[in-house]
Amino acid sequence: MSVWQNIWAVIHRELHIIRNHPIYLNGSVGVMLVCTVFYLTFFKAGLPQDLPIGVIDADNSSTSREFVRQLDATQAGKTIMFQSYDEARLEMMRGNITGICVIPEHFNDDIQAFKQPTFTFYVNSLYYVSGSLTYKNILTMINLTNGAVQRQMLRAKGYNDAAIMGMIQPVTLDMHQIGNVYTNYGYYLSNIMLPGCLQMCVIIILIYSLGMELKYETSRYALTTAGKSMITLLAGKTFVYTVLFTVIGILMILSMYWLGHFPIAGSIWNMMLAVLLLVVASESVAIFIIGCLPVPRLALSIGALYSVLGFSFSGFTLPVEAMPSWIQGLSRCFPLRHYYLFYVQETIFGSGFPGWYRSVIALLLFVLVPCFVIVRLKKAFIHQNFPKE
Repeated sequence: MSVWQNIWAVIHRELHIIRNHPIYLNGSVGVMLVCTVFYLTFFKAGLPQDLPIGVIDADNSSTSREFVRQLDATQAGKTIMFQSYDEARLEMMRGNITGICVIPEHFNDDIQAFKQPTFTFYVNSLYYVSGSLTYKNILTMINLTNGAVQRQMLRAKGYNDAAIMGMIQPVTLDMHQIGNVYTNYGYYLSNIMLPGCLQMCVIIILIYSLGMELKYETSRYALTTAGKSMITLLAGKTFVYTVLFTVIGILMILSMYWLGHFPIAGSIWNMMLAVLLLVVASESVAIFIIGCLPVPRLALSIGALYSVLGFSFSGFTLPVEAMPSWIQGLSRCFPLRHYYLFYVQETIFGSGFPGWYRSVIALLLFVLVPCFVIVRLKKAFIHQNFPKE
């Protein structure tokens, strides 16, 4: 039989295995479907809204009541009134509110008398997102209230509005949020979390596919089907999973940028190319792991750990440039890091080929990684002398 006939025989055998073992489709199509639906619906609102903020108004003046109304009118905040600090603190400890604002007695009188009253607030930073948004919300309203009080006093002294604004805000900010104008938390997370889940599925499923050949001692028959060529066997197996996961990845891209209307400055076709390269690079990593450790249980554990670390080393939460130098070099060993760099250049800056060609080269270099273990993996398939459990 020719090489192409052997590859087709491996493909036909692998399709038969997938058809008879639902775990393959459940671990690929099922997992990615759940992840896509979860991220695209859970973050549909963009940012958490109506976060409960406890307010203790000991002054009950027009100024304090106006502050409470303005805080409640914000998109991210919803005020809940309490009579005492102990009651509010108990609710925060229970997790029912994200922050506490304490407006002291004689708040308005002290402002009018230029005595600088102390406005105290507490934020539960145990939940980072809600705590940060609550802190930003309260601080913004305090600054606006401070500006409103100054404007009222300056108007009483006869200043016009133009002069007043020059005193209250001498420097005007002109802020541009590149790539995420709406500050949508879903745009920030889904663009990397979903490809990261795809990488995890690719690595685990391919390790499982190769590992089961060793566990159930069918590896010699698989090699015979491939004409006793390990390269042919891997070519046939990876072709099936490349097509499967690339189709899943393309549907994922369409669900984000077409159905979900995620912002993209470049071309959606280039992002499909990035997904294909991510799938191929992840398959190469999976072959390397099972080649180094031809024991299904250990290889699956290492593959899962490697996939999870890819989220941290990609740099989408903490910039890689802020990590120690040795970790910056280690981040290059994760395909998701190069996909992230590709994504930044294409979707945020729209720089095209000049911006992401280095990421393409890096992802293609992963294809060479299995060359270091292919001989060892073939010996494992022939001798079957590794633990099966």
